[in-house]
Amino acid sequence: MKKLSLLISILGLIGFIAIQAGNKTTVADVQQDLETLASVLQDENILITGWSLYAKKSLVNINERENAEDLINDLKAQFPDWKWSHSNGNITATSSTSELQENIRIATTDTNGRSLTYLMYEVRGQSWNKNTAAFLKENLPSRIFDIFRGNVETFSCIEGDLSDKIDSALFVFKEELLKAFNAKEIEGLEEDSFISVSAFSPLFNKSLSKEHEMNMQLGLRKTERLGAKTTLVVGTPIITIEY
Repeated sequence: MKKLSLLISILGLIGFIAIQAGNKTTVADVQQDLETLASVLQDENILITGWSLYAKKSLVNINERENAEDLINDLKAQFPDWKWSHSNGNITATSSTSELQENIRIATTDTNGRSLTYLMYEVRGQSWNKNTAAFLKENLPSRIFDIFRGNVETFSCIEGDLSDKIDSALFVFKEELLKAFNAKEIEGLEEDSFISVSAFSPLFNKSLSKEHEMNMQLGLRKTERLGAKTTLVVGTPIITIEY
């Protein structure tokens, strides 16, 4: 299992690096991607147990890095009610409600002697309902604009529960879901209790990169502990949460 988790982490990291050369995403695309993921799963009678959106921008040029302090002050002025904290040179802001948790992060990493600074935003919800739809339509566009001021790289994920179908093999679930997304499998990893698939679906506009025609990942896991349970995670263009 440790080897499997390591492999999954490596595949995710490769995808994360590759997408640096990929397409940028507009706010309209972000909203549409999440709604498409949710719509397909709901049509398959899958209970949505969580969703997330992750967005990031690399502050690559000198002016952006030098103006990082101005950016921080600007964000603090725009989100004064959020909880701000500083740790090891990284800045984090958090806002939580009964249904949503939002985070803004400005983090600097040292890669091969090169200092890179990233601006990141993440929002997570525990259910999919009318409040979710209202947030995506009314709040998310202004959030993305206020934080990034332009197009940005985004990753959308939804988690689900298939516990009412535990008697079927994971392979059957995988085939049903790929068909529902009209998706073509690119590569995958299959075990008795776990399946991970990378695929391409025409339902999503962007691809991982020009060299990687892949725009969705699907993870299925069956567990016997604490009662039999089958769960899934599906994301576009890649899954960014642990599964």
